[in-house]
Amino acid sequence: MNAPRLTYSVPGVNVRHDGLHDIRRSLPEETPVALVFDGTTAAVMMASPDNIQDFAMGFALTEGFIGGLADVTDFEIVAHELGIEARFWLASERAEAVRRRRRSMLGPVGCGLCGIDSLEQAIRPLPVLPAGRTRLCQAAIAGASEALRAHQPLHDQTRAVHAAGFVGPEGDIVLMREDVGRHNALDKLIGALSRGGIDPASGAIVLTSRVSVEMVQKTVIAGCPVLIAVSAPTAHALRLAEGAGLTLVAFARGGSFDIYAHPERIQTGACHAA
Repeated sequence: MNAPRLTYSVPGVNVRHDGLHDIRRSLPEETPVALVFDGTTAAVMMASPDNIQDFAMGFALTEGFIGGLADVTDFEIVAHELGIEARFWLASERAEAVRRRRRSMLGPVGCGLCGIDSLEQAIRPLPVLPAGRTRLCQAAIAGASEALRAHQPLHDQTRAVHAAGFVGPEGDIVLMREDVGRHNALDKLIGALSRGGIDPASGAIVLTSRVSVEMVQKTVIAGCPVLIAVSAPTAHALRLAEGAGLTLVAFARGGSFDIYAHPERIQTGACHAA
């Protein structure tokens, strides 16, 4: 598959107090991505056309199509004129489970619960994250969103995409993925972590978006104990985070942040080496 085109330059007119000015803007591309399991399309999502394998693996993991990479016996990406197919071939036991829960869904940009056909599926039971060893320094949390902002090349071009990053214990951005959809960016990140053999329990996830129910669900299913966002959580997302043992941090900007759930994983004040 050739390198995808991620932006499209278009002309426009900028209107200011001193008159009209011709401009050009870079807009982010989006394309339909079909998630195909053993020949059957289970989902079609609109996404940025890069890091498709990360997106597919992350989506399959967080939506329960697979329990781990060992469930996938083969995988390929096939580009078509109208979009992209991400094709999975599954181990027999997992393939049967997917056939039993088969669903069809068309996901517009930013849709995290599209195609869910019952209230029980929308608010699915979540595992409870173990208390574990993860403990992050206040400075690492406070600087996470600014650190992520420095790793967003597609946003720099378009000002129109979201990002999700994985923050190490010292506050460094270990991995980052961008997409027109915030859920897609998170799925891409989770897929990249899995493919790279990086333990999500060893750090935190930072988002450029608000925290909705599905963002909490995906983070918990991935096994990451800390979620940081630049914007607010919804009340239901907070209740889910509390019940699942997820440390939830919001309004992380300009060196400050709010803690809404499970603060025990954050070391406030001066941080000391373990």
